[in-house]
Amino acid sequence: MKTLIKDGLILDGGLNPPFLGSVAIEGEKIVGVGQIAAAGFDQVIEANGLAVAPGFIDTHSHSDVEVFENPHLWPKLRQGVTTEFLGQDGISVAPLPKTCISPWRKNLAGLDGDTDKLDWTFETTERYMSLLEKNGSGTNLCYLIPHGNVRMQARGLHAGTANPAELKLMTEVLDEEMKAGAFGLSTGLIYMPCAYADTLEMVELCRVAAKHDVPLVIHQRSEADAILASMEEVLDIGRRSGVKIHFSHFKICGQKNAVHLPRILNLLEEAKKEGLSVSFDQYPYVAGSTMLGVILPPWVHDGGTDKLLERLASKDDRLKMTKDIANGLPGWDNFIEFAGFDGIFVTSVKTEKNQEAVGLNLTELGRKRGKEPLEAAFDLLWEEGNAVGMVDYYGLEEHVKIFLSRPEQNVCTDGLMGGQPHPRAYGAFARVLGKYCREEKVMTLPEAIHKMTGRPAAVFGLTDRGLIKEGLAADLVIFDPATVIDVGTFTDPRRHPSGIKDVFVNGQRAVKDGENNPDVLSGKVLKKKS
Repeated sequence: MKTLIKDGLILDGGLNPPFLGSVAIEGEKIVGVGQIAAAGFDQVIEANGLAVAPGFIDTHSHSDVEVFENPHLWPKLRQGVTTEFLGQDGISVAPLPKTCISPWRKNLAGLDGDTDKLDWTFETTERYMSLLEKNGSGTNLCYLIPHGNVRMQARGLHAGTANPAELKLMTEVLDEEMKAGAFGLSTGLIYMPCAYADTLEMVELCRVAAKHDVPLVIHQRSEADAILASMEEVLDIGRRSGVKIHFSHFKICGQKNAVHLPRILNLLEEAKKEGLSVSFDQYPYVAGSTMLGVILPPWVHDGGTDKLLERLASKDDRLKMTKDIANGLPGWDNFIEFAGFDGIFVTSVKTEKNQEAVGLNLTELGRKRGKEPLEAAFDLLWEEGNAVGMVDYYGLEEHVKIFLSRPEQNVCTDGLMGGQPHPRAYGAFARVLGKYCREEKVMTLPEAIHKMTGRPAAVFGLTDRGLIKEGLAADLVIFDPATVIDVGTFTDPRRHPSGIKDVFVNGQRAVKDGENNPDVLSGKVLKKKS
């Protein structure tokens, strides 16, 4: 099949000036860029001056389980995403010891969802990736090895630092799992069991990642009160291990922590001068999204979800939880403290009986149930087996703009797909192009496209896509720079953006004239070449 995209405004993903021209596709590859005659093609698509860009790369995705329920992944395709990175935050699906399947599925449910369409007995990353290939996907899928899953091989779901034998086993497991073609090591130092790791554990694991020339993708230990110490720890890990650092969903949580902004920017500049490799991704909203269980103090999670549920059933443990949330704990990001009961909204539950909770903030949830907000939240978590998603309002619009303009930044969705999701799952990339590029002029159009394509490809070593260039994969987006915008809201998030006309994945037209093309399922499981 030979296709010509004719007379578009070509933004090649590499910060070069845009130019009017055409792109020729044959099979899965780009075979020509520039002034190309329309003869000899099976189909000619008239771009008529619309922008033609490389397919967007979502470096923080939570489609790991969703892809088995909805393989086309329309929320991503319809905003121009053609490649996603799974395995985020140190807690994902593989590797997975068979003895941990039941508690781990419960632990993941509020973040990545759950499904019986996946045979959870795969054990290894290689076998999970084989299941992804067999299942098929609308987007290309890359995988990061999650720290928490590696840790389970040595310590199960128990708290505490690793002893030397356990740490040695973790490094051996990580080294072996990397051979499946992973593009990085991820961790989430607010999520259990990752949060139990000390700095030494991270350094030793990151030495393995550095050996494989892949980055550490890190939800740092604190994005709130202790953000400066947290950043310094991460940079020290990079310094001691030689690993490249990629901060996940970079932000400052809590308006009182805005005072830390100058020092945060200085730390980025100092890292650059020192020669450390530092990058970060960001979604363009002042609200985040994760699982509601993060409001619970770290000790509640010790031993996994089954133990967590036992503690939620204990009156004495609930009293201790309430006290710790009210007073805080050293080094712990207290979501109730920085977002408040009014700023945390329930977005998904597992059972039908609690669907009425979706869309309520914790104050409203408490009022509806005739209880204090925390007690109502504890009840909901217990009733749902911890499988509850949330949105939290964390920060300041001015910080969003400052971080968007940083050279280290690239765009991501961090899109959780269940229930009433955060609108970023459907519109993050279109929001950057419409609101922050066209309307507020935080960056130029070539800069925005670079942050969605060429830059993340370079950070993660995707050598065969991310640019419009002969010989590379034909992942392409045709959009209207004058109209592209996100249209989903927090109350009505499941709405595809406007202005995205066509999306090609490996040479096939997955989105056609702004509509789903269900006949195309052309994504691939991508593997890093060793």
